[in-house]
Amino acid sequence: MIKTRLSLLALLIAHNVNAESLQKNEAIDENNMERIVVTGSRIVESIDEVPASITIINRQQIEAQLKVSTELQTLLATLVPGLAPSTGTSSNSSQTLRGRSPLVMIDGVPQSTPLRNGALGIRTIDANALERIEVIKGATSIYGNGAAGGIINYITKKANSDSKLSGKISVASRFSAVKTGDSVGQRVEGMINGQLDKFSYVASASYEDNGVQRDAEGDVIGLKYGLSEASMQNYFTKLGYQFNDDISLQFVYNYYESKQDSNLVDVVGSVNSGVKTYAIEAPSGTSAYGEPQGPNNHNMMLKYTDVALFENTQLVIDAYAQEVENIFFYSPTLANLDEGYTGGQSLIKSDKEGLRVTLNSQFDWDNVEATFIYGIDTLNDVTSQPLVDGRVWVPEMDMENLAGFLQSKWVVQDNFIIKAGIRREKIDLAVSDYRTLKLCKKVAVCSIPIDVTGDTLNYRATTYNFGIRYNVADYFQPFASYSQGSDISDIGRLLRTSTVTDIALIQTEASIIDNYEIGFTSEIDKLRLEFSAYRSTSELGTTNKYDPATGVYMPVRAPQEIYGYEAVAFYNFSKEIDITATYAWVEGKNTENDTYLGAKQISAPKATININWQPIDNTNLALSYLYVGDRKKFDPVDGKYVGDKGPIDSYHVFNMSGNYSFNQDWTAFIGIENLFNQDYYPAKSQAYTYSGYNVKGLGTTVNMGVDYQF
Repeated sequence: MIKTRLSLLALLIAHNVNAESLQKNEAIDENNMERIVVTGSRIVESIDEVPASITIINRQQIEAQLKVSTELQTLLATLVPGLAPSTGTSSNSSQTLRGRSPLVMIDGVPQSTPLRNGALGIRTIDANALERIEVIKGATSIYGNGAAGGIINYITKKANSDSKLSGKISVASRFSAVKTGDSVGQRVEGMINGQLDKFSYVASASYEDNGVQRDAEGDVIGLKYGLSEASMQNYFTKLGYQFNDDISLQFVYNYYESKQDSNLVDVVGSVNSGVKTYAIEAPSGTSAYGEPQGPNNHNMMLKYTDVALFENTQLVIDAYAQEVENIFFYSPTLANLDEGYTGGQSLIKSDKEGLRVTLNSQFDWDNVEATFIYGIDTLNDVTSQPLVDGRVWVPEMDMENLAGFLQSKWVVQDNFIIKAGIRREKIDLAVSDYRTLKLCKKVAVCSIPIDVTGDTLNYRATTYNFGIRYNVADYFQPFASYSQGSDISDIGRLLRTSTVTDIALIQTEASIIDNYEIGFTSEIDKLRLEFSAYRSTSELGTTNKYDPATGVYMPVRAPQEIYGYEAVAFYNFSKEIDITATYAWVEGKNTENDTYLGAKQISAPKATININWQPIDNTNLALSYLYVGDRKKFDPVDGKYVGDKGPIDSYHVFNMSGNYSFNQDWTAFIGIENLFNQDYYPAKSQAYTYSGYNVKGLGTTVNMGVDYQF
């Protein structure tokens, strides 16, 4: 068995890098690939040996969803139980995973900015560059800070080892079926890849230009984190070289940019008035405020792999660098009339450099197989949030992170799996002296600027995990797990609202999250069932409370408990038709005050149904259904709902897509989002009472185009 596992790792590397190695091993088909996961333990392993809830989205599912929408938020919300509904905007604020923020990665490299979480991490790569997506749910420290809710790992495309040159070109147009005027957008994407002896390559590019986005009434959707008249571009390259059967080197570069450059302005409504926020052309003689909003993201990754460093031991070294610049919308709440500022626009800047060294040793003793994954992670993360006009809102935070880890897996008699691990975290966060900003929501409602003495904050944490799984039979495979995560995310929010004169007095302690989960999978003939229930606790969660004296939402550090359950059912009627249904429910409280947590963390109940059908050869149809349930846990304060505590009413959305292949080269496709033109507010728009957030969901929108493969 141990030789099989070593072969599996070599085989997966070969599948990505070198055709010669692939031919020297047994063949691997796509079905087997879908049963392999690399995110949970940082090595290749079978999904049936992981005592945790995992969702794997394969390329076929990605392509089906892309016919409807290119937004990864929509795709993930449709296919991942436990992930909150899509926000319908460029922001993934409130789109938590089991009530906590997930760490978003590309090939294991962090994309989120946890030191100042701007909630834009999901949109850091175009889906055209992805082979699959792995989602591991529940707090984990296996990749370090920021994974309080779990991990979303984008696995990028691999080279086609059967050809020196192959590729695909796609052209599409997207428009509102409610009111077409000014809504027509265009998208073009292309990809080439191949194998030249020991050298492999993948190169892809995509460009998308949106028209205005309209709701079910034909009005332009509001601009706060909006996608109307936004342009997106992504350039991705992966180069690999196989020195011999054991040693390979891989280089990856990814650039992603999204900008909303529009001359529209918002007509602002509110949750409390019941009037929606929508956009109109800027009045004659005026123009929209601020610079174009959106993320700008550079990634470089270098991976060295030796599958036979020692006997039964493999080595993987990952070095990476990232530059992020996320520009946010212009906001009048960033005003300071005394200094001549009628508003402002912030941006999050984050530069990361990291190195991960992972070793994997495997042993076989009679009926026991043992795997030990161990190594060291280093990371330097420099993050700040200045304003575009030069004012400093969040000072520069310079984090040095060093961590060592040991993860073990024991497989007893092929069916009983035990996992246990430990991670020791050392984080030093340096912040220089700074002055908080004076911000005025109204002329007479201003925050008081404070001079804060900087320091180096030191965090030390040891976290543990333990899990068991028993594959007693196909019809019942139970598991249980306990995992901890150490989280210092969103320190920047604490710094920018400081009310003390010394950084050492700010409540910046790390939050230790304890996550408990039980569940099972079951396969009975053509039916597959998955169920899990979980509980997550932390002594220092972070929520917000409005301060009417200053007009600022202040962070509140308080203990939290989050709990819920998820269910998935998949039934394959025949090779022509299958159906997947999911349901997820989550709830959470501030246990100190016994009060419910708001929508920034806790989502409304969510159910989905996805049907795939091949009625005739060369034709595929797909129908997806999303249901978001009620969540009404809060009462008005002085007649108004506040913060993220607005009431959520249920809604339903249907999407449909189809494609027809004329031959092996040409395919035409169409996708329709919000098929029945449901007039609704997304969950976040209902719950967020902040000015300008109550925008309606997208009305019926059509996407159609053609693919050419060569």
